[in-house]
Amino acid sequence: GIYEFTMGATGKKVKGRYSFIYVYEDGEWKINHHHSSIMPEGIVAGEPITKDEVRDLFQLWNGALATKDPEKVAARYSKKGVLLPTVSDTPRTDYPGIVDYFTNFLKLEPQGEIESGNIIIGTNWAQDAGIYEFTMGATGKKVKGRYSFIYVHEDGEWKINHHHSSIMPEGIVTAEPITETEVRDLFQLWNGALATKDPKKVAARYSKEGVLLPTVSDTPRTDYPGIVDYFTNFLKLEPQG
Repeated sequence: GIYEFTMGATGKKVKGRYSFIYVYEDGEWKINHHHSSIMPEGIVAGEPITKDEVRDLFQLWNGALATKDPEKVAARYSKKGVLLPTVSDTPRTDYPGIVDYFTNFLKLEPQGEIESGNIIIGTNWAQDAGIYEFTMGATGKKVKGRYSFIYVHEDGEWKINHHHSSIMPEGIVTAEPITETEVRDLFQLWNGALATKDPKKVAARYSKEGVLLPTVSDTPRTDYPGIVDYFTNFLKLEPQG
């Protein structure tokens, strides 16, 4: 959605677009993905897209996998796309990194199929998250995983801005219940951490594999030290959102 910061140090107000993805980890809700960007000037015209068209974007990506060309797969990601891949612990935050990951992954000849998913549509963005299964043509092995795709409309077409894929845990996972009001309250926990002016307390609100695409930096922060480093400077503005 949209939020606004008042910088206590200067009195300046900054309005921005945000997305938070929260995960339940070690008994509490943490931020797994946080994207924040300053509002563009003027009125943004939304590019219309239906839920069926959002789901079809997966088929474009799956079709790129079928070409076995890592550059064609990487081309499905936006300029600032982030990939948290299935079979690597290294976040891929640029085009060369995404190409490198798929250079190896495509040797397995993967083809995916979505089993279930939930789609949310916003202004020039859409999210598709759920369960998919890959069949590895090279081995015949099937791998089921959890996925989330966040798409953005960029340069006239829909691209993957954030892609998180992880293998399903063994056994039955018990869902931790949460209401929409409780989700919104998680923002206040983060905002309260900002008020402490302690970058480590803010960084503690992010999950172990949390990703921050910050408002006033072009550098994705994909680990705890990087998130602390960003907020060390940002908190000097005394922001409250």
